[in-house]
Amino acid sequence: MTLTAEQERLKQAYIQARGYWTPWTEGLLRLSPTFLDLYARYGGHPAAHGPLAARMCELIYVALDASSTHLFETGLRLHMELALRHGATPAEVMDVLAMATAQGLGGTLTGIGILAEELAAADPSPAAPEAALTAEQADLRAAWLARFGEWPRHCDLLLRMDAAYFALMLELMAYAPPGGGLAETERTLIRIALDGCFTGLNPAALRLDIRRALAQGIAPPAILQVLQMTAHLGVHACTIGVPALMALVDRAAGG
Repeated sequence: MTLTAEQERLKQAYIQARGYWTPWTEGLLRLSPTFLDLYARYGGHPAAHGPLAARMCELIYVALDASSTHLFETGLRLHMELALRHGATPAEVMDVLAMATAQGLGGTLTGIGILAEELAAADPSPAAPEAALTAEQADLRAAWLARFGEWPRHCDLLLRMDAAYFALMLELMAYAPPGGGLAETERTLIRIALDGCFTGLNPAALRLDIRRALAQGIAPPAILQVLQMTAHLGVHACTIGVPALMALVDRAAGG
């Protein structure tokens, strides 16, 4: 299809802003150039006005696309390539993937709190005072506080129920790949993305992550930019749907 002058302008503006052009954007340009223009302005606003560098933006998209709540392989490959192009190292990308793996703990920790509440509700006897932590448990609590600076109730419950599993959770959440990974502030921003994304929304963890980010001195505009970027996974309705629609349109046009 020969592009109009306006379509060519939209295409070049998109490539300049994003650094790529794909079959779904080509299809969207053909089907609905006005929506492509709207998405380009909507999706491009955080990068144009927020403080995060391109490298960090791409690492956030890697986390979102790799998340087990999304698993969008096409986008993951694209954003890993762009992250490396913008200066990220393989170790940093691996750090992001390890953090996405730890996202699975969200359901476990939420469920532990519910389990404790239901056990208490099922037992009519007065609650006994909590036993003092063992030396091993106290050391694990101190290690957690030194790393994360918060002691949520679910951590205390898990530590008392299964200290060995708690130790493994701490090791997983504190993991840094050999050769150097992300800075601690960057890891916090990645956690905000994983907990704030609508496909894996975890409000309790998100609140802790935002509180931690502010305590680390991360500026509110950077936090806002990450929260804005989490919404962009919604466009994957187009990345999947537009090529399928184009195939149907082309088939109908062919006869």
